[in-house]
Amino acid sequence: MPPIPGLQVVRSTIDGYGVVASRPFAAGEVIAEVDGVPWHAEESVDDRYSLKITDDLLFDMVDQTRWINHSCDPNAEIDSEVDDRGRPSARIVAIRPIGIGEEILYDYAFPAYLAEPCCCGSPQCRGAIVDEDEVSEGLKKLGLKSA
Repeated sequence: MPPIPGLQVVRSTIDGYGVVASRPFAAGEVIAEVDGVPWHAEESVDDRYSLKITDDLLFDMVDQTRWINHSCDPNAEIDSEVDDRGRPSARIVAIRPIGIGEEILYDYAFPAYLAEPCCCGSPQCRGAIVDEDEVSEGLKKLGLKSA
C-alpha cells in the first residue's frame, strides 16, 4: 500500500504507533481518504481497526489511517457515508489547524459496552474511550469512578 501523502506512521507517546502530519493541514481539510474493506456486524471479523459506518456496516481500515490514535480532545474527525450501491467510504478531516509533526487524533467515541481505559493525556480526558454521552456507563463498565 503506498504511503498517504502528508502522513507518517511513528511510535506514539499515547499508544503504540500513531500518525503525524508531515505537512500542515487547515481546519476542514481532508487529511486522508480511508482505504478499507467493508464487513457486516454479524460476520466474525477482528474489528480492532474498523470504523462503524452504520449499526450493521463497518469498514476495516487497511492503510496508514488505522494507526491514528484516539483523543478526548481530537484535532480530526471521521466523515463517512454509504453510497447508493451500499458501499461505504470514509475520510479523516481536520477540525482545527494541524502543524507538521503533530499527531493526528480523532475521538473513537465507542459505545459504553465497548469502552476501554483512555491514556490520551489530554486535560479533557474522560478516563475511558467512550462516547461523550455514555461516559458514566463506560466508566462503570470499566470499574472506574466518574470525576
